[in-house]
Amino acid sequence: MLRLLLILLVGGCIAPADSIPAPAIGDGWQTLAPGLERRVTAPEAGNALSQLLVLRFDPAYYTFRALYRPGQALNVVQWRQELPGAAAFINANFFTPGHEVLGLLVADGAVYGSAYTDRGGTFAVLDGAPRIFANAGFAPIGTLQQAVQGFPMLVRDGLQAFTGAAPDRAARRTAIGQDAQGRVLLIVTPLLGLTLRDLSAYLPTGDLGLVNAFNLDGGGSTLLFLAAPGEPEYSLPSFDPVPAVLAVYPRGS
Repeated sequence: MLRLLLILLVGGCIAPADSIPAPAIGDGWQTLAPGLERRVTAPEAGNALSQLLVLRFDPAYYTFRALYRPGQALNVVQWRQELPGAAAFINANFFTPGHEVLGLLVADGAVYGSAYTDRGGTFAVLDGAPRIFANAGFAPIGTLQQAVQGFPMLVRDGLQAFTGAAPDRAARRTAIGQDAQGRVLLIVTPLLGLTLRDLSAYLPTGDLGLVNAFNLDGGGSTLLFLAAPGEPEYSLPSFDPVPAVLAVYPRGS
């Protein structure tokens, strides 16, 4: 009983008042629409507070856009109003106290920020196709139509990429990855979260099939919205408003 009370008290402290509970932990992928699947897992066995929510999008059915409001941070409700046709969106780049993005962001061909070239990763739409790659030693070939950046790399070439020795505490996380089939995975920890080391160790395992993945801004910035056909809208508000998101749209919308 004491353990349950502690979980309830902690949960009440970490969840924004207008959050919608995450789907229950399941045994596999749930198809929500053609090209859209959801997976809910608990990376730490017996610890429901480590819950991981993953959305998997097939680019044959969905497109991706970076949205940025320089100097203006919005909450999940405001972003929803800005993006009425989006099937989903998550928070993107780290940003300054003045709500200017850190790293590179490309929104419909408009370039913002200064690219990380020695650390982290990039999600990019290159000549119409989504790609995720590590920044160090890589120069993308093609026309960048959309891009967001973050750090550190969590998965690289299918293997754990982050093993940093610096202090690392559990926190809410946002990450993005791509599997061998080219599908794009949006990843959040809606409750207490994980350390970066634990997240990096877990992501290459199981049935996620990730080839590359990297960390986006987490903690108070972690935010997710999902509108799937026939499903109640799911909203994970951030504690702090954010100036940039990556949105997903059904093709043809």
